[in-house]
Amino acid sequence: MNILLHPTYFPSISHYVAMMKAETITFETEDNFQKQSNRNRMYIYGPNGLQLLNIPVLNSSEKHYKFKDVKIDNSTKWQKNHSKSLETAYRNSPFYEFLEHDLQPIFEKKHTFLLDLNFRIFEIINDCLSIKLPFSKTTEYFHETTQFEDFRNLVNGKKDTFTNDRYTQVFEEKDGFLPNLSILDLLFNEGRCSKGYLKEQII
Repeated sequence: MNILLHPTYFPSISHYVAMMKAETITFETEDNFQKQSNRNRMYIYGPNGLQLLNIPVLNSSEKHYKFKDVKIDNSTKWQKNHSKSLETAYRNSPFYEFLEHDLQPIFEKKHTFLLDLNFRIFEIINDCLSIKLPFSKTTEYFHETTQFEDFRNLVNGKKDTFTNDRYTQVFEEKDGFLPNLSILDLLFNEGRCSKGYLKEQII
């Protein structure tokens, strides 16, 4: 299938299941920015259950402005906070120490544009999974499309109802299994087995 979806901040497991089953991947880059979406947020499994990590962005004076023009608010310590939150959540996971170094550049280099950051994350996660996912970018916005399987709805975490198969999570004994978190949750817990796991899922 030929899929259309958004580049997001440390994508959800559903994103990667869709991408690994796709023949071609096209990323939506001509849409308007919408708040409270996975464009600038991810969900992880913290000590107190489901935890949201959000990247602050600079507000625009325009009512509608494109996602590709959104700038990160680097006046805050969001990188330090996110890095600390991941350490607290996953330092006892099997593969945290193996992946920590690979992910550190995300929390050290300051990107200006959110879209650039998301594409850099996409590269790093693919390296961690030992996969190659060639892609293209849209040059115009399609309200509806017949040439793609439209997975743009996955950018809205509340509307993404995908449920993946259970794997062992750090705090599962306390709060049970939480499905469809950031791909980082799978990587920290399953490591190299993540690639095979993703291929087995159905979306």
